[in-house]
Amino acid sequence: MIIAVDAMGGDYAPQEIVAGTVQAVCDFPDVSVILAGPVDRIKQELAKYTYPKERIFVEAADDTIEMDEHPVTAVRKKKNASVVVANRLVKEGRAQAVISAGNTGAAMASSLFVLGRIKGIERPAIAIPLPTMKGASVLLDAGANADCDPENLAQFAAMGSIYAEKVLGKKFPRVALLSIGEEETKGNKLTVATHQLLKNAPINFVGNIEGKDIPAGDVDVIVCDGFVGNTVLKFMEGLATSLFVQIKDVFLATPLTKLAAAILQPGLRKLSAKLDYSEYGGAILLGIDGISIISHGRSNAKAIRNAIRSAKQAVAEGVVASIPQLLTGPTAKEREEQ
Repeated sequence: MIIAVDAMGGDYAPQEIVAGTVQAVCDFPDVSVILAGPVDRIKQELAKYTYPKERIFVEAADDTIEMDEHPVTAVRKKKNASVVVANRLVKEGRAQAVISAGNTGAAMASSLFVLGRIKGIERPAIAIPLPTMKGASVLLDAGANADCDPENLAQFAAMGSIYAEKVLGKKFPRVALLSIGEEETKGNKLTVATHQLLKNAPINFVGNIEGKDIPAGDVDVIVCDGFVGNTVLKFMEGLATSLFVQIKDVFLATPLTKLAAAILQPGLRKLSAKLDYSEYGGAILLGIDGISIISHGRSNAKAIRNAIRSAKQAVAEGVVASIPQLLTGPTAKEREEQ
């Protein structure tokens, strides 16, 4: 399996991108990687490591799309930008998935323009795993579409169900609609209308969920428009950061609390790992005719390594091919009974 990686995307490119790629090819013997970016600079970074050289290649890409550039305009003008070249490798069949930690809008636009949409999908959606008390749940849309109609959300629900089943290993995934109340009549016009569609959709729809219930992990897929989803995501990121800062302040306050911190350190590390975005590697752009992983702009080597792992799994499980089958096939309950 070959995965294309935008070597110049992210705050710590190309150093952390290359380091994560090296980790991945050492950990996953069935994966090869093509790094898209300036050849000399990438080879300079690769020279720092010992790795199976027959499984990392470099594809020349001299341009970079910066974080402050308008995504669509930049993608159209910079045909040789690293993120565009990486997507082109998938389109040409030279790679089976693409990963970028660069400008999120540019990563989305390049995948949409170069790879195109799956037939029947109106809009792609960003699906991101969220840590909960019962493992990961997937939230979508996490920011690709600020304005949606009920049909868009119904398609998001179907794609999220496929992702939860194929990548997160959730059997018969429980799909919920994010709203301001559990009753089907609660919410705005969008959520009320979407609820009616989801009741008859080919998924395991369990009804509405409120924001306070997300961390409990009682559902596997949480559906909402991109405006709400991105707000939820950023709030959870900020809350996790502030909680750990406050916990650290409490434990460092006195000699006694410092001793308590030393005793609790292993448990705190496990908790930190559960809330660490790098554990999941990134978000998948569902609805694109190919596997496209968008990683956090602050991705380190660990995050890139895990993004490659996620891309590998999505390719192996046939996520893209499964989406149109679910849209036109039997319901999730019928599939479970077969």
